[in-house]
Amino acid sequence: MPSSAAVEANKAVVVGFLKTVFDEHKVDEGIDRFMGPAYTQHNPGVPDGREAFRAFFKEFFSSRPQARFSIKRVFCEGDHVTVHAHWTENPHDRGSAVMDIFRVENGRVVEHWDVIQAIPEQIAHPNTMF
Repeated sequence: MPSSAAVEANKAVVVGFLKTVFDEHKVDEGIDRFMGPAYTQHNPGVPDGREAFRAFFKEFFSSRPQARFSIKRVFCEGDHVTVHAHWTENPHDRGSAVMDIFRVENGRVVEHWDVIQAIPEQIAHPNTMF
């Protein structure tokens, strides 16, 4: 079982990666600082690999400069970090609830899975999705 310091370090790597790439849109910096030399992507809409990720998100953010990623919760078990977040593409977008799972190896993000659910106009209860 990893130490609490290792768990906190893994969480910090993932949070740093997400804030740098998905909130600040500093794709090159985020990849260089936080991504491992090999990167496995499980999202079916994003190409696999480090350089494919770079090309995809540089283009993505050039057409969506107001996109934001707001982290609500972060959980870590060993080398897997899970993030619950609110993703929007512009200020008028209700956005999506996102659950991202990252695998961290040697202090770098090396693998990613996600589940994305659009936030509906009406919800069947008074709770939010966050």
